[in-house]
Amino acid sequence: MIRKFISRVFGRKAPANSGDATVVGANKHGIRRESLSSGSLRTVETLQQQGFKAYVVGGAVRDLLAGRKPKDFDVATNATPEQVRNCFRRSRIIGRRFQIVHVLMGAETIEVTTFRGHHDQQSSHRAQTDNQGRVLRDNVFGSQKDDAMRRDFTVNALYFDPATETIIDYHRGLSDLKQKTLRMIGDPATRYREDPVRMLRAVRLASKLDLTIEPATRQPIGELAGLIENVPPSRLFDEMLKLLTSGDAVKCLKRLRNEGLHHGVLPLLDVILDQPLGERFVMLALEKTDQRVREGKPISPGFLFATLLWHEVLAHWEKLKAKGEPKIPALYTAMDTVLDVQGEKLAITRRIAGDIKDIWALQPRFEQRAGKRPYALLEQPRFRAGYDFLVLRAQAGELDMEVADWWTRFQNVDGDKRAEMLLPEQAGDKKKRRRRKKPANAASSAAPASE
Repeated sequence: MIRKFISRVFGRKAPANSGDATVVGANKHGIRRESLSSGSLRTVETLQQQGFKAYVVGGAVRDLLAGRKPKDFDVATNATPEQVRNCFRRSRIIGRRFQIVHVLMGAETIEVTTFRGHHDQQSSHRAQTDNQGRVLRDNVFGSQKDDAMRRDFTVNALYFDPATETIIDYHRGLSDLKQKTLRMIGDPATRYREDPVRMLRAVRLASKLDLTIEPATRQPIGELAGLIENVPPSRLFDEMLKLLTSGDAVKCLKRLRNEGLHHGVLPLLDVILDQPLGERFVMLALEKTDQRVREGKPISPGFLFATLLWHEVLAHWEKLKAKGEPKIPALYTAMDTVLDVQGEKLAITRRIAGDIKDIWALQPRFEQRAGKRPYALLEQPRFRAGYDFLVLRAQAGELDMEVADWWTRFQNVDGDKRAEMLLPEQAGDKKKRRRRKKPANAASSAAPASE
């Protein structure tokens, strides 16, 4: 009890089996067990009750220290994946590259990882890598100290024990966080080669927490940016989605360009940002997204990617129309072309791709403000997203604001007033209805119903 009290109040060096870690008490770091989600707290407590070491680790600890609310809570333990699964009825082992356990606690999914060990190049216990050094598979387990060494940045190598409310810090991550510094653990070039996504993560974390990337950590990024092309599209998409929905997407994008990483992330982004109108449109969309994230409002990944890729769709669409292709078929061809090209780098899910195409496909329909078509458009399931996209286009100067204002008024007035707002139909607006030909014997065979 006395030792526990001393560690909580003053902070101390960890016991001998913890290596050179520093244990910091709650009076210094300020995090309490009540700050954790109920699911993560129960997960740690269950593992500890079963005799295992277990800690909340990584981004959750970092964000709490920075005064931010974590999106999720991860747990690190000395229990193997099989042992973790045996402790929880609702759990499953996932992953091949890094084997982890998803523990389901009510609506929460807690990601539980076993402490990672060192790569031993002299034995069979080593990670599988490609010829660039990227880790393909790594399920080598070790001690907590080993695990801390295997993590990417010092601010992510912090372990919080809710039982004692202490933080175990192996790499002066607390000090780096206070000094607003992002520092790689180990040799930065080697760590980037192991996992090129770390370069994107460095940009995201630096932007999110307003950190300065330490010079040695930053220097290899420009040289190794091309390694991003070796990352599986699914992982790249996940990281890009985190970046865009971080609440600091504008800052992330600017840093992405400064570090030369946008080429491997969004190949089409170069083209878009070279167009003054396109850049204004993208930045406006990201600013609105950042605001919604900060206000705790829901955001749509489909809407985000629709804005990022819209001007490339426009460029392809105009080329096809110039070749004489009909307007609407040309639009659908342009949509498919852009998404196919993008899919080579980013594995955009089928659901999100469907949302993107729905938003794009609605845009020509907003030009139709006569007859029954405006009423039909209001009934479309994706009308609101399409309308928001239309307003964004108008605000960016892509089209006349009068069109967006008209649709704003049209959806908010009563039926009679809506009818008054309809524009007169122009020649060619009405589709000619084909008359169905009656069979030659129809007249002779038809008999009065009374007969």
